Amino acid sequence: MSTPYLEFLRTELAPGLMEGLWTSLVVIVPSACLGAFIGVVAGVLRVYGPRPLQRLTEAYVSLFRGTPLVVQVFFWYFALPYISIGGHSIVLDAVPASILAFGLCSGAYQSEYIRGGLNSIKRGQIRAALALGMTTRQAVQSVVLPQAFRRALPGCGNEIIYLIKYSSLASIITVNELTGMATTIAKNSWRNIEVFCTLGAYYLVLVTLATWLLHLLEDALGVPGFERHKS
Repeated sequence: MSTPYLEFLRTELAPGLMEGLWTSLVVIVPSACLGAFIGVVAGVLRVYGPRPLQRLTEAYVSLFRGTPLVVQVFFWYFALPYISIGGHSIVLDAVPASILAFGLCSGAYQSEYIRGGLNSIKRGQIRAALALGMTTRQAVQSVVLPQAFRRALPGCGNEIIYLIKYSSLASIITVNELTGMATTIAKNSWRNIEVFCTLGAYYLVLVTLATWLLHLLEDALGVPGFERHKS
């Protein structure tokens, strides 16, 4: 006779998923930070950078948006060790390989939102800033980028939501995050329905919490008179 669900949840499922949750956060948080940084830098370079850097960042975005994320994860973990630089191979553990894959892919998508935000700001604002004695870099950094970031924040936040969900791909390279731990528990217990329904609830809570925090950030960065309208 199988153990009742609540007892199974208390003694085996919840402890395992909490361990996996911590590992998921270890992957998600650095990946989100890396993706945001790359997204801002690449977005700015695509709009205001010199032509060679524009082409380089466009190629980066096309590459990482045009290939499946699972292929990118496999590359950084399985293929990279076969590339020799100066006679030395580069070997990444599963967690750093996951963070690198997720961060680079997320950054490519976020750069699109940043680029769109930058292009939505009228060029006259830069000319006005230059007339006040600012350099082009100062005008972009202090005048244009803050406005563009506010406009791009909903899209960038949406990308972070996606990141929470596709972080489950780390399990395919042996990372025991939420999905990896759930799969192991399901194999050992043969209670697939309870395990994966509970796993879905964990992801739902994570996404709901992240959405709430992102809304708080939007409100904190809002300009009086231009707040996000609520129904």
